[in-house]
Amino acid sequence: MTVDVYLSPTELDATLRAEALRGLTASPKYLSPTLLYDERGSELFERITELPEYYPTRTEFALLCENAGEIADTTATEVLVELGSGSSEKTRVLLDALAPTLRTYVPQDVSEAALRPAVRRLTAEYPEVEVHGVVGDFTASLAHLPAGGHRTIAFLGGTIGNFAPTERAEFLTGLAAILEPGEWLLLGAGLVVDPSVLVPAYDDAAGVTAEFDRNVLRVLNDRFGADFDPDLFVHRAVWDADNEWIEMRLEATRAMTVHVPGLGIDVDFAEGEQMRTEISAKFRLDRLAAELDAAGFTVRREWVDADARFVVIAACRRR
Repeated sequence: MTVDVYLSPTELDATLRAEALRGLTASPKYLSPTLLYDERGSELFERITELPEYYPTRTEFALLCENAGEIADTTATEVLVELGSGSSEKTRVLLDALAPTLRTYVPQDVSEAALRPAVRRLTAEYPEVEVHGVVGDFTASLAHLPAGGHRTIAFLGGTIGNFAPTERAEFLTGLAAILEPGEWLLLGAGLVVDPSVLVPAYDDAAGVTAEFDRNVLRVLNDRFGADFDPDLFVHRAVWDADNEWIEMRLEATRAMTVHVPGLGIDVDFAEGEQMRTEISAKFRLDRLAAELDAAGFTVRREWVDADARFVVIAACRRR
């Protein structure tokens, strides 16, 4: 059992500080989705994944369960690297299927507090597998991921949709750069579906997603001494048909000035002004394959659910 730390709490704070300052002073305003996931935000997101409207998590998990054997046969993975691993709960399906060839599992996450107990638990459950945790931001610490062995990088959960197109291209190219020819990317991505299905997944009837979204304001209050009143903002989920992504936004219900002493700024909001907190891009198979191709990958297998809402892709680093 090993855990390498490449992102200290001080460094994480500095990163979040810079992101918050940049977003709150932009026009229009936006926030990094990283700010959504403090302890309370992570708990709320776990509740979201269990809601009837929120299909991505259970659809991807079903695809992994149904096709883990084919994934294992296709990739013959010796080293599984999972970006944004969290608790690594659904990864057990892959660990079990990959058992004949797997030697090392490398969970990576930004939260050391979440990663260490997961590493201990998996080390006990899979004594024949070396578990090597990496604490870091997956957008900035790819070079720190262990090399050697026949690797597969798993990037699941549809998180690829949180990147804007230019950011996504840079990230995928970076992944290809650290992989050897013949190694693999296992990617989970949401597909474009009817907005009548998609929008409720990000604006559930019980209001859990709204509470999750407003929690980002409590994070700003806690981290930077801001005086946001979350009750003065309403959650909006908007389908952008041109960009083919969902935007989560917080809308001010009245004009106000918010003081953020930890960032040294005051932030004015007009009544009805919206601040973007997250994007979640959805994909068409041909477009996603083209993006992977441009980054240096060749799509070898695609597993799509019966309702064509989600895809798991095995893409090989080209020789």
